[in-house]
Amino acid sequence: MAAVAVAFAAADTYVVVLALPDMMTGVGVPIDQLQRAAPIVSGFLLGYVAMLPLIGRIADLRGRVPVLVMALVLLALGSLITTLAYDMPSILAGRFLQGVGGGGLVPATLALVADLYPVHRRGIPLGVVSAVQEIGSVLGPLFGAAVLAVSDWRAIFAINLAVGLVLAAAIRALAPTSTIEVRAQRASRPRVPDLVGILLLLTTLVAGAVVFLRPSALMRDLTWGQLFIPFAGDGRWLTPIGAIAVAALALLLAWCWFAPRPLLDLRGWVRVLVDADLVGALLLALALGGVILAFATADPKIEVFSPRGRWYLLGAAVAAAAFAWHVRRAADPLVPRGALRRTPAWGALLVSFFVGAALIAALIDIPLFARTTVYPDDQLPAALVLVRFLLALPVGAVVGGYLIRLLSPGVVTATGMLMAAGGFVLMTRWGLTTLEEPVANVALFVGGLGFGLALAPVNAALLASTDDDVHGVATAFVVVSRMVGMLVGISALTTVGLRRYYAEQKAVPPVQEVCDGKSRCQEFSDLLRVAGIAQEHAVFWGAAGCAVVAAVLALVLFRQVRPTRLAARDLFTGAG
Repeated sequence: MAAVAVAFAAADTYVVVLALPDMMTGVGVPIDQLQRAAPIVSGFLLGYVAMLPLIGRIADLRGRVPVLVMALVLLALGSLITTLAYDMPSILAGRFLQGVGGGGLVPATLALVADLYPVHRRGIPLGVVSAVQEIGSVLGPLFGAAVLAVSDWRAIFAINLAVGLVLAAAIRALAPTSTIEVRAQRASRPRVPDLVGILLLLTTLVAGAVVFLRPSALMRDLTWGQLFIPFAGDGRWLTPIGAIAVAALALLLAWCWFAPRPLLDLRGWVRVLVDADLVGALLLALALGGVILAFATADPKIEVFSPRGRWYLLGAAVAAAAFAWHVRRAADPLVPRGALRRTPAWGALLVSFFVGAALIAALIDIPLFARTTVYPDDQLPAALVLVRFLLALPVGAVVGGYLIRLLSPGVVTATGMLMAAGGFVLMTRWGLTTLEEPVANVALFVGGLGFGLALAPVNAALLASTDDDVHGVATAFVVVSRMVGMLVGISALTTVGLRRYYAEQKAVPPVQEVCDGKSRCQEFSDLLRVAGIAQEHAVFWGAAGCAVVAAVLALVLFRQVRPTRLAARDLFTGAG
């Protein structure tokens, strides 16, 4: 069930691919100002990455199941806010909460696998988790397209709300009943429902929904319409109904803090946040947020990072230095000292970075290549070309999980990344019509299968080389490393590709010298497409290089990790 939740969160990551233009219109952003929609994507990414280490650490302290349930509740709450959003701040708040909840599912699930399965049986479950995560990335755009065919974009997130709550209830119900963790939860569970808390929660939700939706029937009513008259200015929250929503939320938080058996154990979660090192988590979030904003807000067609990127990176460097100082001084830091001391542990972060840098080239540039060549006027068939690649990826993830029972994770990871590099090399041979030919599927299948093979072994090497009580935060850092690798990779590889494009474009005559008739205009268009193909080829070569680096690093850094069929005491020939 936790794996299903991970797939659901992965689908939510990519569901906005086709819905983004409609979402812009729905919150009052003109469709010709696409750059203003970037925060809708980067806001989710910021929540997903920046809060991951804190959530992973909470999973180590509080338990995997409570964190899974809370992450799904946050994902559902973010979906509710996004569904009702009426402007950019509200939709950004919703997407940020969705990112926090979706990101929290991954480390908690991976740590849960490590708790439930011994080392020698862990490979296939890890492969399954990796597989369903990638299946979610396939289903996300397809799910969005299916909903948009019969309804608008808000229905997508309304469905997410329902699915998130159902999964949270299912995980809560299916959690094992014999563990200490569950017995402790039952001991603290209220014997009777918190009726006051439920009433305050319903009041907050109903009043807040009215503020968001502003039903025209109520606003036109002479009596009920007075609820929407602002006290000052024209803000929605500076109205009687807005005041009711805010007051109900304040009372709900106060009740959950002071009541003996509240609906939400707010004081307990605050204690967990403090124990998990909230200060260190905030410093790390600032550092990661600076990196994310520097690259995610840039236009990769013209710049590596945004105009304010240098300041974002400077702030990230200062926050990272402060975080390092804090970890050395804190009694119980976010990352316990020595947690990643073994070579395979910190090596998994490095390998994951280069895996992400290579993978993003496939996710972005395969559809771009299709748009440049055979599908210049249709986005959906271009996206479906990527599906061929993504369908092979979960197959490889399961196979990789099985192979680490027989071979070293380093060997399996290296084999997978060399296959991915080979797939990219084959892509550099693609021409104007190659995607219409069956031979194109060879590169897509080999590349997708190779990336899939590498996913489970990286996680297995990390989990085998870290202690049980830090599995949550350790796996969180692996995910963070891959996401940061994606951001840096797409910016760097696109810059390389653009240099190739401009070099090729210099050989194209000016349009007025070529386009003097229909056939000549087609010739000019073909010349530009050739320059675009050269750009994508350069990106594929760069991605192949990143994949080879990941393969070499895996062979060197994971050489101490033995096949998982061996006993745990035999996993290492020596500490890194």
